[in-house]
Amino acid sequence: MLDAAHVTSVLFACTYNSIRSPMAEALMKRFHGHRIFVDSVGVREGEPDPFVVTVMDEIGIDLSRHRCKTFDFLEDTSFDLVISLSPEAQHRAVEMTRTTACDVEFWNTLDPSMIDGSRETRLAIYRQVRDILSAQIKKRFPIIGGPTV
Repeated sequence: MLDAAHVTSVLFACTYNSIRSPMAEALMKRFHGHRIFVDSVGVREGEPDPFVVTVMDEIGIDLSRHRCKTFDFLEDTSFDLVISLSPEAQHRAVEMTRTTACDVEFWNTLDPSMIDGSRETRLAIYRQVRDILSAQIKKRFPIIGGPTV
Protein backbone atom coordinates (compact mmCIF):
# COMPACT_ATOMS: atom_id res chain seq x y z
CA MET A 1 0.00 0.00 0.00
CA LEU A 2 1.31 3.40 -1.02
CA ASP A 3 2.04 5.62 1.98
CA ALA A 4 -0.45 8.54 2.21
CA ALA A 5 2.40 11.06 2.35
CA HIS A 6 3.57 9.95 -1.11
CA VAL A 7 0.18 10.09 -2.84
CA THR A 8 -0.09 13.12 -5.12
CA SER A 9 -3.05 12.04 -7.25
CA VAL A 10 -6.13 9.91 -6.56
CA LEU A 11 -8.91 8.67 -8.80
CA PHE A 12 -12.16 7.55 -7.17
CA ALA A 13 -14.21 5.18 -9.30
CA CYS A 14 -17.66 3.64 -8.99
CA THR A 15 -20.29 2.30 -11.36
CA TYR A 16 -21.91 5.50 -12.69
CA ASN A 17 -19.93 8.43 -11.19
CA SER A 18 -23.19 9.81 -9.83
CA ILE A 19 -23.12 9.02 -6.10
CA ARG A 20 -20.15 7.42 -4.38
CA SER A 21 -17.18 8.60 -6.42
CA PRO A 22 -18.28 12.26 -6.69
CA MET A 23 -18.92 12.28 -2.93
CA ALA A 24 -15.45 10.87 -2.30
CA GLU A 25 -13.83 13.31 -4.74
CA ALA A 26 -15.53 16.31 -3.10
CA LEU A 27 -14.66 15.14 0.42
CA MET A 28 -11.02 14.55 -0.51
CA LYS A 29 -10.82 18.05 -1.99
CA ARG A 30 -12.39 19.48 1.17
CA PHE A 31 -9.83 17.73 3.40
CA HIS A 32 -6.71 18.15 1.26
CA GLY A 33 -7.36 21.05 -1.10
CA HIS A 34 -4.82 21.25 -3.88
CA ARG A 35 -2.19 19.16 -2.07
CA ILE A 36 -3.53 16.05 -3.83
CA PHE A 37 -4.99 16.02 -7.34
CA VAL A 38 -8.37 14.25 -7.23
CA ASP A 39 -10.79 13.12 -9.91
CA SER A 40 -13.67 10.66 -10.18
CA VAL A 41 -15.19 8.45 -12.86
CA GLY A 42 -17.69 5.68 -13.44
CA VAL A 43 -17.56 2.50 -15.47
CA ARG A 44 -20.73 3.55 -17.27
CA GLU A 45 -22.24 6.97 -17.87
CA GLY A 46 -24.68 7.98 -15.16
CA GLU A 47 -26.99 10.87 -14.39
CA PRO A 48 -26.55 13.39 -11.56
CA ASP A 49 -28.38 12.30 -8.40
CA PRO A 50 -30.43 14.92 -6.50
CA PHE A 51 -30.03 13.07 -3.19
CA VAL A 52 -26.24 13.46 -3.48
CA VAL A 53 -26.64 17.20 -4.03
CA THR A 54 -28.87 17.41 -0.94
CA VAL A 55 -26.67 15.48 1.50
CA MET A 56 -23.47 17.13 0.35
CA ASP A 57 -25.09 20.57 0.58
CA GLU A 58 -25.87 19.76 4.23
CA ILE A 59 -22.12 19.82 4.92
CA GLY A 60 -21.41 22.84 2.73
CA ILE A 61 -20.26 21.09 -0.46
CA ASP A 62 -22.00 22.06 -3.71
CA LEU A 63 -22.24 19.18 -6.18
CA SER A 64 -25.07 20.69 -8.23
CA ARG A 65 -22.71 21.21 -11.17
CA HIS A 66 -21.20 17.71 -11.13
CA ARG A 67 -21.34 15.99 -14.51
CA CYS A 68 -20.88 12.24 -14.63
CA LYS A 69 -18.01 10.89 -16.69
CA THR A 70 -16.52 7.50 -17.48
CA PHE A 71 -13.01 6.06 -17.59
CA ASP A 72 -13.10 6.71 -21.35
CA PHE A 73 -13.29 10.47 -20.76
CA LEU A 74 -10.29 10.75 -18.44
CA GLU A 75 -7.88 13.39 -19.71
CA ASP A 76 -5.04 11.97 -17.63
CA THR A 77 -4.59 8.38 -16.48
CA SER A 78 -1.35 8.82 -14.54
CA PHE A 79 -2.63 8.53 -10.99
CA ASP A 80 -0.69 7.28 -7.98
CA LEU A 81 -3.76 5.56 -6.62
CA VAL A 82 -7.17 4.45 -7.88
CA ILE A 83 -9.76 3.78 -5.19
CA SER A 84 -12.67 1.77 -6.49
CA LEU A 85 -15.96 1.87 -4.62
CA SER A 86 -17.86 -0.88 -6.46
CA PRO A 87 -16.90 -4.35 -7.72
CA GLU A 88 -17.43 -3.28 -11.33
CA ALA A 89 -15.14 -0.27 -10.86
CA GLN A 90 -12.53 -2.50 -9.21
CA HIS A 91 -12.34 -4.69 -12.32
CA ARG A 92 -12.01 -1.64 -14.59
CA ALA A 93 -9.37 -0.04 -12.34
CA VAL A 94 -7.25 -3.21 -12.36
CA GLU A 95 -7.57 -3.36 -16.14
CA MET A 96 -6.60 0.33 -16.51
CA THR A 97 -3.53 0.01 -14.28
CA ARG A 98 -2.08 -3.26 -15.59
CA THR A 99 0.78 -1.50 -17.34
CA THR A 100 1.29 1.44 -14.99
CA ALA A 101 2.92 2.05 -11.63
CA CYS A 102 -0.40 2.78 -9.97
CA ASP A 103 -1.84 1.19 -6.84
CA VAL A 104 -5.48 0.12 -6.69
CA GLU A 105 -7.52 -0.13 -3.50
CA PHE A 106 -11.03 -1.53 -3.17
CA TRP A 107 -13.38 0.17 -0.72
CA ASN A 108 -16.59 -1.78 -1.30
CA THR A 109 -19.24 0.87 -0.63
CA LEU A 110 -23.00 0.48 -0.51
CA ASP A 111 -24.88 1.97 -3.48
CA PRO A 112 -27.58 3.98 -1.69
CA SER A 113 -29.71 4.20 -4.85
CA MET A 114 -30.51 0.51 -4.35
CA ILE A 115 -32.45 1.28 -1.15
CA ASP A 116 -36.18 1.90 -1.44
CA GLY A 117 -38.27 3.88 0.99
CA SER A 118 -39.47 7.34 1.82
CA ARG A 119 -37.44 10.43 0.97
CA GLU A 120 -36.17 10.62 4.58
CA THR A 121 -35.22 6.93 4.61
CA ARG A 122 -33.29 7.33 1.39
CA LEU A 123 -31.59 10.54 2.55
CA ALA A 124 -30.51 8.75 5.75
CA ILE A 125 -28.78 6.04 3.68
CA TYR A 126 -27.07 8.65 1.49
CA ARG A 127 -25.86 10.44 4.63
CA GLN A 128 -24.54 7.16 5.98
CA VAL A 129 -22.55 6.53 2.78
CA ARG A 130 -21.25 10.14 2.85
CA ASP A 131 -20.12 9.75 6.46
CA ILE A 132 -18.50 6.36 5.87
CA LEU A 133 -16.55 7.74 2.91
CA SER A 134 -15.53 10.75 4.98
CA ALA A 135 -14.20 8.52 7.78
CA GLN A 136 -12.36 6.23 5.33
CA ILE A 137 -10.71 9.18 3.58
CA LYS A 138 -9.63 10.73 6.89
CA LYS A 139 -8.20 7.40 8.04
CA ARG A 140 -6.37 6.65 4.77
CA PHE A 141 -5.22 10.27 4.22
CA PRO A 142 -4.81 11.85 7.67
CA ILE A 143 -5.34 15.58 7.79
CA ILE A 144 -2.09 17.15 8.96
CA GLY A 145 -2.42 20.66 10.36
CA GLY A 146 -6.13 20.92 9.52
CA PRO A 147 -7.94 21.27 6.20
CA THR A 148 -6.22 23.18 3.41
CA VAL A 149 -9.47 24.61 2.09
